[in-house]
Amino acid sequence: MTENEIFTKITTIIEDHFDVSADKVTEQTNFKTDLDADSIDLVEFVLELEDAFGAEISDEDAEQIVTVKDAVDYIASHQG
Repeated sequence: MTENEIFTKITTIIEDHFDVSADKVTEQTNFKTDLDADSIDLVEFVLELEDAFGAEISDEDAEQIVTVKDAVDYIASHQG
């Protein structure tokens, strides 16, 4: 899966989870400051990422996912 495909899939998850239009999401979108995500939102989002990509994301790694780019990079480097 390419980074662009990963980004598209993640923006769809964000659109559903954070009730924001996918065209407003960029790689620089910050979950806390741009999407007003609290810790529960972030845990739920990480669980959705795990389901969507079949990945295991440790708590330590999840804490490092601050922007959409961080999520894309993490998934890209941990697939397959």
